[in-house]
Amino acid sequence: QVQLVESGGGLVQAGDSLRLSCVASESTFNNYAVAWFRQAPGKERDFVAAISRTGGYNTHYTDDVKGRFAISRDNAKNTAYLQMNNLKPEDTAVYYCAADYRPGGGFSTERLAYESWGQGTQVTVSF
Repeated sequence: QVQLVESGGGLVQAGDSLRLSCVASESTFNNYAVAWFRQAPGKERDFVAAISRTGGYNTHYTDDVKGRFAISRDNAKNTAYLQMNNLKPEDTAVYYCAADYRPGGGFSTERLAYESWGQGTQVTVSF
């Protein structure tokens, strides 16, 4: 497993942008697929976006965030990002970074596939 630390959350207004960061503890980070999940109060932890070990265009998003969010990674910095634009109040949640060891590539959208998790960062979007 790899240790993950998220940052970048905060309180913003609708229409604003935020960039979340997820820093991994190991240089083998480039063997991991990375995903972002979010959990609103009283709800399940839901998939947001995923990116394969090589990054680039090997990404996938839930329909709710397509065109507004962008996942990326910089393996040289052991860091993944989630750029969130045009935020809406319904985006309010704790956002979690997760990593899944996949040296062969690809990624999953299933929460149970990910063996490493960060502590989460709160994103609150006001009207």
